[in-house]
Amino acid sequence: MSQIQTFHQQAIDLAEAAAVARLRGAIDLPTEKIADFCQRWQVTEFALFGSVLRDDFRPDSDIDIMVQFHPEAHPTFSSLDQMEAELKTMFHRDIDLITRQGIETSRNYLRRHEILSSAQVIYATGSSIPA
Repeated sequence: MSQIQTFHQQAIDLAEAAAVARLRGAIDLPTEKIADFCQRWQVTEFALFGSVLRDDFRPDSDIDIMVQFHPEAHPTFSSLDQMEAELKTMFHRDIDLITRQGIETSRNYLRRHEILSSAQVIYATGSSIPA
């Protein structure tokens, strides 16, 4: 698949996910901001999980986000804090940010299974870092 086809598919997937979230009445997904965020932070996958995907999502609920980084990215605790603060501003809500690697290596099988099986990917790209 060419880069243009890949980008087009990502745009379609992102638009579909945004439409699903809006139909559920949960949140308005700022799709362009999410794509920019992912490119700047070398995030190859951005997914929502938790109450934002369920009927029990409330106006005061936080948003649970799972990210996967490019293999050459080396996020620090400080950068994860910065990312969480940026997402909080973007969504105007508290954010719980986790990494896919952190969840995949979690000893808590039930939590790991629940998150990985229910996560809704909002943004995904190939393993190459966008220019």
